[in-house]
Amino acid sequence: MSEHTKTVQAECDGCGGTGLYVGLGERDGFAVQCHRCSGTGERTLTFGWRDFEGRKARPGVLRVLQTNPGIVAGLGNAHTPEDFGGMPYTEWRDGRPFPPGSEMRAFTCPAWWYQSADYARKPDWPECGFGGRFSDCRHFPDKAGCWSRWDRENPAGEIVR
Repeated sequence: MSEHTKTVQAECDGCGGTGLYVGLGERDGFAVQCHRCSGTGERTLTFGWRDFEGRKARPGVLRVLQTNPGIVAGLGNAHTPEDFGGMPYTEWRDGRPFPPGSEMRAFTCPAWWYQSADYARKPDWPECGFGGRFSDCRHFPDKAGCWSRWDRENPAGEIVR
Protein backbone atom coordinates (compact mmCIF):
# COMPACT_ATOMS: atom_id res chain seq x y z
CA MET A 1 0.00 0.00 0.00
CA SER A 2 1.48 3.30 -1.06
CA GLU A 3 1.07 6.40 1.03
CA HIS A 4 1.40 9.80 -0.58
CA THR A 5 1.52 13.45 0.42
CA LYS A 6 1.47 16.58 -1.65
CA THR A 7 2.00 20.11 -0.44
CA VAL A 8 0.81 23.09 -2.46
CA GLN A 9 0.67 26.84 -2.04
CA ALA A 10 -2.91 28.01 -2.52
CA GLU A 11 -4.85 31.22 -2.45
CA CYS A 12 -6.39 31.60 1.00
CA ASP A 13 -10.06 30.64 0.86
CA GLY A 14 -10.84 32.84 3.86
CA CYS A 15 -9.87 36.15 2.28
CA GLY A 16 -9.71 35.35 -1.44
CA GLY A 17 -5.97 36.06 -1.50
CA THR A 18 -6.23 39.64 -0.20
CA GLY A 19 -4.95 39.00 3.31
CA LEU A 20 -7.93 41.00 4.57
CA TYR A 21 -11.31 39.92 5.84
CA VAL A 22 -14.44 42.07 5.86
CA GLY A 23 -17.22 40.53 7.91
CA LEU A 24 -20.32 41.63 9.76
CA GLY A 25 -18.40 43.83 12.16
CA GLU A 26 -16.29 45.71 9.63
CA ARG A 27 -17.92 48.69 7.93
CA ASP A 28 -17.10 52.00 6.33
CA GLY A 29 -13.75 50.88 4.89
CA PHE A 30 -12.55 48.78 7.82
CA ALA A 31 -11.08 45.29 7.47
CA VAL A 32 -9.28 42.84 9.71
CA GLN A 33 -6.19 40.84 8.94
CA CYS A 34 -7.27 37.35 7.86
CA HIS A 35 -6.72 34.86 10.66
CA ARG A 36 -6.43 31.87 8.31
CA CYS A 37 -3.38 33.16 6.46
CA SER A 38 -2.11 35.81 8.92
CA GLY A 39 -2.56 38.43 6.23
CA THR A 40 -0.37 36.79 3.57
CA GLY A 41 -3.23 35.85 1.23
CA GLU A 42 -1.59 32.43 0.84
CA ARG A 43 -2.00 29.11 2.61
CA THR A 44 0.11 25.98 2.59
CA LEU A 45 -2.07 22.91 2.14
CA THR A 46 -0.84 19.36 2.62
CA PHE A 47 -2.90 16.43 1.41
CA GLY A 48 -2.27 12.87 2.43
CA TRP A 49 -3.77 9.68 1.04
CA ARG A 50 -3.29 5.97 0.55
CA ASP A 51 -3.87 4.23 -2.75
CA PHE A 52 -7.23 2.44 -2.86
CA GLU A 53 -6.69 -1.30 -3.16
CA GLY A 54 -10.25 -2.47 -2.61
CA ARG A 55 -12.87 -2.16 0.06
CA LYS A 56 -11.73 -3.49 3.43
CA ALA A 57 -13.72 -5.58 5.88
CA ARG A 58 -15.32 -3.82 8.86
CA PRO A 59 -15.14 -6.22 11.84
CA GLY A 60 -18.03 -6.17 14.29
CA VAL A 61 -20.69 -4.98 11.83
CA LEU A 62 -23.66 -7.32 11.61
CA ARG A 63 -26.16 -5.24 9.66
CA VAL A 64 -25.99 -2.36 7.17
CA LEU A 65 -28.67 0.32 6.83
CA GLN A 66 -29.11 2.27 3.61
CA THR A 67 -29.27 5.46 5.67
CA ASN A 68 -30.19 6.52 9.18
CA PRO A 69 -32.76 9.32 9.49
CA GLY A 70 -31.98 9.94 13.15
CA ILE A 71 -33.03 6.77 14.93
CA VAL A 72 -30.70 5.11 17.45
CA ALA A 73 -30.10 1.71 15.86
CA GLY A 74 -28.96 -1.01 18.20
CA LEU A 75 -30.06 -4.04 20.11
CA GLY A 76 -31.90 -3.81 23.39
CA ASN A 77 -35.44 -2.87 24.35
CA ALA A 78 -36.49 -6.23 22.85
CA HIS A 79 -35.50 -5.12 19.32
CA THR A 80 -34.09 -7.51 16.76
CA PRO A 81 -31.63 -6.45 14.07
CA GLU A 82 -34.41 -6.84 11.49
CA ASP A 83 -36.56 -4.25 13.31
CA PHE A 84 -34.23 -1.58 11.94
CA GLY A 85 -34.39 -2.78 8.35
CA GLY A 86 -31.22 -2.95 6.35
CA MET A 87 -29.51 -6.14 5.33
CA PRO A 88 -26.87 -8.51 6.72
CA TYR A 89 -23.33 -7.17 6.38
CA THR A 90 -22.23 -10.24 4.42
CA GLU A 91 -24.87 -9.59 1.74
CA TRP A 92 -23.96 -5.88 1.55
CA ARG A 93 -20.25 -6.76 1.34
CA ASP A 94 -21.06 -9.12 -1.55
CA GLY A 95 -22.63 -6.22 -3.46
CA ARG A 96 -26.29 -7.12 -3.19
CA PRO A 97 -28.80 -4.26 -3.41
CA PHE A 98 -30.98 -3.35 -0.46
CA PRO A 99 -34.04 -5.59 -0.75
CA PRO A 100 -37.66 -4.42 -0.71
CA GLY A 101 -38.80 -3.78 2.84
CA SER A 102 -35.31 -2.96 4.11
CA GLU A 103 -36.37 0.52 5.14
CA MET A 104 -36.58 1.33 8.87
CA ARG A 105 -40.34 0.70 8.75
CA ALA A 106 -40.90 0.07 12.46
CA PHE A 107 -39.72 3.57 13.29
CA THR A 108 -40.33 5.78 10.23
CA CYS A 109 -42.97 6.47 7.62
CA PRO A 110 -42.17 6.50 3.88
CA ALA A 111 -41.84 10.31 3.78
CA TRP A 112 -39.40 10.35 6.70
CA TRP A 113 -37.34 7.48 5.36
CA TYR A 114 -37.07 8.67 1.77
CA GLN A 115 -36.26 12.23 2.80
CA SER A 116 -32.90 10.74 3.83
CA ALA A 117 -32.57 7.65 1.65
CA ASP A 118 -33.61 8.96 -1.78
CA TYR A 119 -35.39 12.30 -1.84
CA ALA A 120 -36.63 11.76 -5.40
CA ARG A 121 -38.71 8.82 -4.12
CA LYS A 122 -40.18 10.68 -1.13
CA PRO A 123 -43.98 10.52 -1.40
CA ASP A 124 -45.82 13.79 -1.81
CA TRP A 125 -49.16 12.66 -0.46
CA PRO A 126 -51.56 15.52 0.33
CA GLU A 127 -52.76 13.81 3.51
CA CYS A 128 -49.24 13.83 4.99
CA GLY A 129 -49.51 16.50 7.60
CA PHE A 130 -46.54 16.54 9.88
CA GLY A 131 -45.88 20.30 10.20
CA GLY A 132 -42.26 19.93 11.26
CA ARG A 133 -41.76 16.49 12.77
CA PHE A 134 -42.80 13.39 10.89
CA SER A 135 -43.83 11.72 14.14
CA ASP A 136 -46.41 14.51 14.64
CA CYS A 137 -48.32 13.51 11.49
CA ARG A 138 -51.82 12.35 12.37
CA HIS A 139 -51.18 9.19 10.30
CA PHE A 140 -47.88 8.31 11.99
CA PRO A 141 -49.45 5.91 14.52
CA ASP A 142 -50.63 3.91 11.47
CA LYS A 143 -47.35 4.14 9.57
CA ALA A 144 -47.79 0.48 8.61
CA GLY A 145 -50.74 1.62 6.48
CA CYS A 146 -48.55 4.25 4.87
CA TRP A 147 -45.94 1.60 4.09
CA SER A 148 -48.65 -0.62 2.56
CA ARG A 149 -49.65 2.26 0.30
CA TRP A 150 -45.99 2.89 -0.54
CA ASP A 151 -45.58 -0.76 -1.56
CA ARG A 152 -48.69 -0.61 -3.78
CA GLU A 153 -47.56 2.60 -5.48
CA ASN A 154 -43.89 1.55 -5.82
CA PRO A 155 -43.77 -2.08 -6.93
CA ALA A 156 -40.28 -1.67 -8.43
CA GLY A 157 -38.66 -4.19 -6.09
CA GLU A 158 -35.06 -3.41 -5.30
CA ILE A 159 -34.05 -0.19 -3.62
CA VAL A 160 -31.39 1.58 -5.61
CA ARG A 161 -28.18 2.44 -3.72
